[in-house]
Amino acid sequence: MTRHNGKFVAYYRVSTGKQGKSGLGIDAQRAAVAAYLNGGSWSIVAEFTEIESGKRSDRLELDKALAAARLHRAALVVSKVDRLTRSVAFLSKLLEAGVDVRFADLPAIEGATGRFLLQQMVAVAELEAGMISARTKAALAAAKRRGKKLGGNRGVVPGAKMHAASRKALHERSVARAADIAPVIRELQASGKTSLRAIASGLNEAGIPTSRGTGQWSAVQVSRVLERLA
Repeated sequence: MTRHNGKFVAYYRVSTGKQGKSGLGIDAQRAAVAAYLNGGSWSIVAEFTEIESGKRSDRLELDKALAAARLHRAALVVSKVDRLTRSVAFLSKLLEAGVDVRFADLPAIEGATGRFLLQQMVAVAELEAGMISARTKAALAAAKRRGKKLGGNRGVVPGAKMHAASRKALHERSVARAADIAPVIRELQASGKTSLRAIASGLNEAGIPTSRGTGQWSAVQVSRVLERLA
């Protein structure tokens, strides 16, 4: 049995307000998620329950769940694929959210094949890209076995445009990460933790990973996040 480790954010959905109030369906979804995660060292850091129609793609609780998953650097786990939607466009949007998504009824959802199952027919191009990548890796491995030297300088020198594009991408990632952390910082400030050191301590106590994902929060790091939010 696969052992699941790390942090997870659980997302549950029911179709009507009546089901949401009664808990009908939620218990079964929780049980499915627990059964899927059972056997490893894991923790559910947050749970979100959506009470809405499966035909809608603008689900507020799902947006919150994705934000929480990014914040905690956790995977989003759902009991069944159809608990989200059968909309190809929506599943594509979900996979582009920058979050590792797991489904309890698809335990082996990873790699090009897993993404193909989620995006259905629209993912044909992505599946082909994954297969091309696999063939390329196999060809490189074969070349290496034949003794051919791989890697090294091939004469490509990064120019100003490449450096600018790299800086832009890094800046966009930093701003996006700051936006994910912003609600937690506001809560800490509202609770009276207004100094940079106090906010850093609060983030560490809450188990929020740093922007780099390693180490502990410091006053300097908090200052940088606040600058990006200004």
